[in-house]
Amino acid sequence: MANHRTRFIILIALVTISGFSQGMLLPLLAIILEQNGVPSSVNGLHATGLYIGVLIASPFMEKPMQKLGYKPIILAGGMLVFVSLFFFPLWQTLWFWFILRILVGIGDHMLHFGTQTWITSTSAPERRGRNIAYYGLFFSLGFSFGPMMTRLLAVNESLPFIVSASLCFLVWISMFFVRNDWPQAEEEGASVARSSFGRFIQTWKLAWVALLPPFSYGFLEATLNGIFPVYGLRIGHEIDTLSLIIPCFAASSLITQIPLGILSDKIGRKKLLMAVMSLGSITFLIAALTERSTVWLFITFTLAGMLVGSVYSLGISYLTDILPKTLLPAGNIMCGIAFSLGSISGPYLGGVFIDLFPDTSFFYVIMGMLFVVFIAITANKTAKGATA
Repeated sequence: MANHRTRFIILIALVTISGFSQGMLLPLLAIILEQNGVPSSVNGLHATGLYIGVLIASPFMEKPMQKLGYKPIILAGGMLVFVSLFFFPLWQTLWFWFILRILVGIGDHMLHFGTQTWITSTSAPERRGRNIAYYGLFFSLGFSFGPMMTRLLAVNESLPFIVSASLCFLVWISMFFVRNDWPQAEEEGASVARSSFGRFIQTWKLAWVALLPPFSYGFLEATLNGIFPVYGLRIGHEIDTLSLIIPCFAASSLITQIPLGILSDKIGRKKLLMAVMSLGSITFLIAALTERSTVWLFITFTLAGMLVGSVYSLGISYLTDILPKTLLPAGNIMCGIAFSLGSISGPYLGGVFIDLFPDTSFFYVIMGMLFVVFIAITANKTAKGATA
């Protein structure tokens, strides 16, 4: 039991430092590129490198994990992250930094795929929601502290990269003290596709509904951080006010991450997801009706974070309830793909909506997306496990 606990702590530490590096990289590079006169459109396009890395890596990770086990995948991903971070200060050109962003995205996805699958595969059903909630909580904590590294730009432009890479390296070393393990082998007589593509198809057929929450979270996170600032300025809010409102979503999700995880173990993932999606949709409807009030934006962003800020980890738990263990690696890969697709499509659809309907609240896009997901989860009757 002690070995399991130590392994869990080390895996959570890796997730935390991964969140920290991602949280640092996004605003840090945006600020540096802005100061160097790079157009905002190019700056935004450049930021997609992280998610492109996730999509590139996804189809090629399941087979190596089946053969090599969890530990080599996590070690390779972690090394790719800290080596890439060390390389950022060496050469400041757009194409070189874009390649490094893609490499960080690949490394982070390998790390998350390994840790996520290991935790979900070895967690008892009655503790699964809580364990995945810890996973989501500590990633969010790391992600929240990451932007503070931008303050080091005043000292030296290379310093944030060096500090972050060094911290990643130090936590990465701890992985050598963990004994390797492998995903559960295919059971005799089980009907599981041999090819990775076949297993992705099987996973989609069995658990497509559980991929909607990770998609929703990617959509929310990227849209609120990438498009809402633009919309907020257009409806008359100050930059300083927006910079305080936006973090309320992520910060308030930390409050309810563990309680919602524990609650999902008690009442079932499906019931809880239906509740938070419907209430989240209502919250953004209120935001649309009161968007010119600073006080109400603070209230609605805080409530929304408490309700739907944990849907990624709830979605992973839901997926684990539905899938056989032999399909968990494929399922965790598809969670990463769903999150990335949400992160890419959210800002694009939000931007298009603002252009086409300048007199209509941008929050209707988010409200509509959450309501559609609520309907899909409610209507789905095929999911089994702790969700009935």
